Amino acid sequence: MPLHSAPYDLVIGDRAYSSWSLRGWLLFDVFNIPFTQHRARLYTDELPTLLRAFHPSRTAPTMRTPDGVVVSESLAMAEELASRHPQAGIWPTDPKARAIARVLAAEMHAGFTALRSHFPMNLRVSYTDCAPPQAVLDDLTRLETIWDWARDQTGSDIWLCGDYSAADAFYAPVAARIATYNLPVSDRAMAYVQAHLAHNPFRRWRAMGMVDGADQEFYRRDYPTRPWPGPARLPAIAVAGTTAENTACPYSGKEITHVLELDGRRFGFCNAFCRDKTVADPAAWSKFMALYES
Repeated sequence: MPLHSAPYDLVIGDRAYSSWSLRGWLLFDVFNIPFTQHRARLYTDELPTLLRAFHPSRTAPTMRTPDGVVVSESLAMAEELASRHPQAGIWPTDPKARAIARVLAAEMHAGFTALRSHFPMNLRVSYTDCAPPQAVLDDLTRLETIWDWARDQTGSDIWLCGDYSAADAFYAPVAARIATYNLPVSDRAMAYVQAHLAHNPFRRWRAMGMVDGADQEFYRRDYPTRPWPGPARLPAIAVAGTTAENTACPYSGKEITHVLELDGRRFGFCNAFCRDKTVADPAAWSKFMALYES
């Protein structure tokens, strides 16, 4: 993929597992900042090879700005994007809410090491009981404390500081961990988790993560599993052939090469990934749903 075909370049790792990549991607996707994406598989030579073009970065996410500056820390990315796109709403406009959002993002960036080390993000599975150790329980208590504090201080009902902000992007992978490992939190904290699971950008990222490569063995656990606790998935399946009721891919407008079936109807796409990401969560994709509901 050529660099600089959009104003920004963004390097990400495996969508199912790379929690920091999720944060970086949300900063672009939620706030409608155009970018060209470059994905590399973790625990292979792909990422260090790709990052040779993004010196001196060693990690995903990494972005390159339109004027060629490489920014490789997600918190720095949030601040730089907010400076360059002040109308995007990356941080709250209210000074008090903005200060609180920055406090939350900074604590997430530097803390919660027990939760992150014991329970790495894995969007492909959910477990029934993972017996979290006390250090993880302490991290969960701290999460509840600061989430409650933020919403009480800002009067927010759903997100942490009013409208969705960078603070919420930073805690999206934490919500994913709570969902994946069925970690014990209060009803109010679980409502915040559910808001993330139902958030269409998060759902699109997870849908892509379900189909963009083989499982990573590092993340496998032997706990009993349960269905994913997010919104129920429409029962689409991949099918053979190219016969479909639409004549062009709803995403690219290109010729149909792959097809899914939903409720006895067939819909076509321009490649396997477009089809399979839609099968993973049809309702996450507004262009597909517009076609399905037409």
